[in-house]
Formats: sequence, C-alpha cells, structure tokens
Amino acid sequence: MTAALSITDETGGPFALSHLDVLESEAVHIFREVAGEFERPVILFSGGKDSIVMLHLALKAFAPAPPPFSLLHVDTGHNFPEVIAYRDRVVAQHGLRLTVALVQDFIDSGELRERPDGTRNPLQTVPLLRAIETNRFDAVFGGGRRDEEKARAKERVFSLRDEFGGWDPRRQRPELWQLYNGRHAPGEHVRVFPLSNWTELDVWQYIAREKIEIPEIYYAHRREVFLRDGMWLAAGEWGGPKEHETVDVRQVRYRTVGDMSCTGAVESDAETIEQIIAEIAASRLTERGATRADDKLSEAAMEDRKREGYF
Repeated sequence: MTAALSITDETGGPFALSHLDVLESEAVHIFREVAGEFERPVILFSGGKDSIVMLHLALKAFAPAPPPFSLLHVDTGHNFPEVIAYRDRVVAQHGLRLTVALVQDFIDSGELRERPDGTRNPLQTVPLLRAIETNRFDAVFGGGRRDEEKARAKERVFSLRDEFGGWDPRRQRPELWQLYNGRHAPGEHVRVFPLSNWTELDVWQYIAREKIEIPEIYYAHRREVFLRDGMWLAAGEWGGPKEHETVDVRQVRYRTVGDMSCTGAVESDAETIEQIIAEIAASRLTERGATRADDKLSEAAMEDRKREGYF
C-alpha cells in the first residue's frame, strides 16, 4: 500500500515518476483506449518530430505486437526531401502501412487551385477529409500540442468532428479523470491528440531520453535561405525567392517541418540534442509563432482552418 502511494507522490521520492514518465503513461493509455473503442484508427505521420514521438509511443503501447493502426500523410508536394526520405525509411523499418494523400492530385483534377503565394498548407484539408472518408477512418491521431497555438489550446484529447470534418468548440466534451468519450454518429470521426499536454521542450527531452532518430534538418546545418517577413525560408519551386529577395547561406535548423513555402528556419548552432534542449529552454517564442507563416495570416488563422477540417 505504501509503495503504491509513493509512486504517485510528487515529492521526488525513490518511486516517484518523472514528468516524462507521466506524459508517456498518459499517451500510452490514450492509444490503448482508442484501440479498444474504435474500428479503423489511423496515425497522421509526416516525419516531423511530434508525429515521430507519437509513432514511438504507439510502438511502445502495443509491443511486441505492431500497432493496430495504419499511417496517413497528407503530402503537399513541397515537403523537405530529407523528411520524406526519413518517413519512408521509418515505414519500411517497422513494416507499417502508409497511405499518402497528395495535394498535387487534387490540383491536377481541378478540385483545388494553387494559391498566389504558393503556400499549400491550407490546401491539405480537402485531401485529408477525402482520405478519411474513403478509408472510413473513425479516429485520427494527430500530434497537436496545446502549447503550440491558442486554437489548439482549446481542443480536448478526444475532439469530435462532424460529418464535414469541421470542429465546433461548443461540442467539446468533458474529460475528467482521463475518461474519454469517443461516441460519434455515422459519418463523424474523432481526432485524438496523445501529446496534448506535452510542450516542445518535453518532446525534445523525450527524444533525447529515448534516443529517437529524427531528420537531420532539425540540427544546425548550412542551407541556402532567403528572408521573407522576418523568416528564413528555403528556395523552391513554390515561388521563392522573388526578384527582390536575396539568397544567402546561413547556419540554420528547423524547429518544426511542413510545407517549405511557409516553414521558416531559425539561425542556430545547435548540432546536438542537448544543445537543442538548451536553446528551446531559453526561447520565448513557440515554434509555430517563430517559424510558421501560415499561422500569421490572421489572428484566428488556425481556428478558422480547424473549423473547416484542418488538423
């Protein structure tokens, strides 16, 4: 009885769990809850650090068996080549099934049109919802964290989406004592966020503890970039740089990865996990606030996209 109490003791006793152990335990519990409650769950996997940690947790949750979930990636066609190579390597390593929804296919068919700024992140919603509908996924794991952005801070771990994939904050359900309600009507689905209570620093500390391999662009390296709206962007077919924008070679790394047209690099000398952790601990900007141009379109840019069915 004493040992059981000391495990939950927050005084730092010999049996106290670290904060990473608590977060890991919560995420594993969420994965197992979804496996028992839903018929066709899927994990959104882009090769970014949050989805990498999410997959690592799923592998742990069901070891030695493979996770009872397939993977889904909405590929804008403007992703960093290093990240796509990592994605494919990990899928092959673990013998997982990956569904790729290509934004380019929807542009070619005329269902979507290129934006004047070349950014394809806002174009991911239609391919995502089509993949969910076509494959009849009823639960979709995402790597969103509440510390990233104020709209994501509003979302529960189990987030009900209507038959059009839309999110309504007024339909959020209580989640007292880690009791999750996955009930949904035909045509609806639930987005599930196992990393909701994690911070960017937690993610990096967990990557360090678990010795998880990540794409090299998360570490400092020299890259050709140009400055736009205060962010260092990589040159690419999407429309950068423009005539007045000068390409420079800088020592940079990426705090988050996504569409190259709107994901900025930060100048950094952090070449190891320990140096990255020290850098993040000293930062006063969230990763999305510092490096994602698509979130700066308006004050409510993320929330507007979530209402339409975005991640």
